[in-house]
Amino acid sequence: MDQHKLFRTIQLLSEAEFRTEEQLIAHVLEQIIKNEDIPIRGARIWKLESSTGTYRLLRQYGEMDSIDKSFKIRVLDYPLFTQLPRKGTMIGKETNAYLLKKGIKTFSATGVGETVQWKRFTLYPYVLAITSAVVRREMMYALNIISAALTSALRNRRAESKARLLEQDLDKARQIQESILPEHEMKFHFYDVYGVSLPDRIVGGDFFDYLQASGDKERLGVVIGDAASKGIPAASQALYASGALRMGVEYQTKIGSLVTRLNQLVNKTFTPEHFISMVYAELNTSDKGLVIYVNAGHSNPIILRADTNAVEKLPATGQIIGPFPRESYHSEFTVLNRGDVMLLYTDGIVEASNERGEMYGEQRLIQMLKAHKKRTPRELCQLILEEVQIFSKMAEYSDDKTLVAIRRSR
Repeated sequence: MDQHKLFRTIQLLSEAEFRTEEQLIAHVLEQIIKNEDIPIRGARIWKLESSTGTYRLLRQYGEMDSIDKSFKIRVLDYPLFTQLPRKGTMIGKETNAYLLKKGIKTFSATGVGETVQWKRFTLYPYVLAITSAVVRREMMYALNIISAALTSALRNRRAESKARLLEQDLDKARQIQESILPEHEMKFHFYDVYGVSLPDRIVGGDFFDYLQASGDKERLGVVIGDAASKGIPAASQALYASGALRMGVEYQTKIGSLVTRLNQLVNKTFTPEHFISMVYAELNTSDKGLVIYVNAGHSNPIILRADTNAVEKLPATGQIIGPFPRESYHSEFTVLNRGDVMLLYTDGIVEASNERGEMYGEQRLIQMLKAHKKRTPRELCQLILEEVQIFSKMAEYSDDKTLVAIRRSR
């Protein structure tokens, strides 16, 4: 499951015109249920009615027996409702006799919307309950994303009539953003590295960086990130994250701990919809080619093996940065052999669309990587960007585009 893609999908679904919040939530959930990547057997939407102290069944989907549309559960009779704001997404066993008769035995639940106060309790205005056969951790990840994305959509809906995007001092903002980007080309031991970033607006939320602690010539951190918002808000996130990483790397902390700390800082500083996806890959001078990495909900980096032409991907090792303050990030490792190429990219590359609405996609990216595998990282990045720009030149929607290529030369 691509966490960043799921969040973006829900955002796009939420941008349509809906008369009520309930219609928006129902529409998004209907589309998610149709998604074969998230095999949901049944789903229910509950809405808080403060006047009666109950949650009313708003909608029901899936294979479960039909529940009476007027069915309600008292808040005080169902501990889950009061526990969700403290514990986040939860897995539980059904205790209500009526729902047990309907075949609901276990479920996963998450809250949606800005929490409200009812008597002495903090409650969500909406609760989504899911019955699914997927692996527990994957379902929890999916529900966390659904909760964060829908809450963001509701917040934006309420703020649209008042909020106006104030884009001032753009030249200064652009200069500040350019200052956080390193020189494109980097030579480290037997690695050749090249990175490039093209903002969709004058400033954008994509960033990349090369990080070395003072006096440390044996390790190089290569970072690529994507802030979820647009324009100046995204640029401010990118600046914040890049600055925090540059400071943190000086402590020579393990990268899992470094990203975990960054996540906590971003959570305290930005609202949940202003999340960041990121990959941090650490190269070293060992001739074994060991690469340690953390993938925080970002597009999976691609490795092309020089000897076999095989393609490998580096999956997420944690959730996106920001919405989930208790997330703990762990590192994984891979090995780059002579001639191998690792490509890091943001979703503006693979989600670039042509005039027919077709996305450039991961397969085209892999084909380009294979076709030009003997090129330098600079040439490879420039060729890919050129093709993506030509592919999407007639499209109405565009996004920031960032690439970093790493080749082991010897």
